[in-house]
Amino acid sequence: MREATGFFTSLRSSRFLILLLLVILITPPQPQFRPCRRVRKRVSSLPMKSFFPLLIATAAFAFTSCEKAPDSDEDTGSADKAQGDGFVELFNGENLDGWSISKENPDSFSVKDGILIVKGGKSHLFYSGDVNGSKFKDFELKVRAKTFPGANSGVYFHTEYQDEGWPNKGYECQVNSTHKDPKKTGSLYAVKNIIVLKEGQDPPKGGEHEERDAAPSTDGEWFDYDISVKGKRIIIKVNGETTVDYTEPEGGPGAGPGRILSDGTFGIQAHDPDSEVHYERFAVKPL
Repeated sequence: MREATGFFTSLRSSRFLILLLLVILITPPQPQFRPCRRVRKRVSSLPMKSFFPLLIATAAFAFTSCEKAPDSDEDTGSADKAQGDGFVELFNGENLDGWSISKENPDSFSVKDGILIVKGGKSHLFYSGDVNGSKFKDFELKVRAKTFPGANSGVYFHTEYQDEGWPNKGYECQVNSTHKDPKKTGSLYAVKNIIVLKEGQDPPKGGEHEERDAAPSTDGEWFDYDISVKGKRIIIKVNGETTVDYTEPEGGPGAGPGRILSDGTFGIQAHDPDSEVHYERFAVKPL
């Protein structure tokens, strides 16, 4: 659209050139040689006035196109707009329109300078906008996030709004680089965990574990968080690295009655008053 818009903008600023071109086309060329009688007869017999309707129509089309060309800055960067790759931004970078905050600690979520800031007591932000009726089954989700020292958050999918408490429905993808919880970014929480243990610390209960020396994310640095669900398969990637490739067994993972693939919306977690996490992108492509 930007290339087409630039073209029409050029036309709009070049009306004089269009008129000049029409004058050149209408004015008969001056021959540089004397054609033979047969050629001269053919040339002189051409009905020049028959070109006028075509020229007028061409000019009208050009001017109409210039008037109707969309402005190059119109409708760019807004939420709920499909990108060229099929992803739709759920966060508009301006406010929390299309999202619902749980009743506990609603001040834990704010927007500043295009960034969703998550900082405060336990709370959850649920997508409730128009995209796909705010209900998703198979999808690809692209999130861009940044943690700060000691912070904990999470991205839920197949969940639903609830007034308080940790969401009972759906799965959580952990966001945690250095919080004391050993389950780090890239984990399918309590199902397939990326863990970092301090010296003498025991592995957490619940789910399978992959132990590492450090989390896949780093405090103070933006990272890409890609989450996809296709059928019973869940894939989580951090900066392009696959941390979880999990196929849900019949009946679910046994991590609670709500921890099972179904459908639902997305949620973002505010974990505790000492945690601060920023989000600048939250885009989905329903499959």
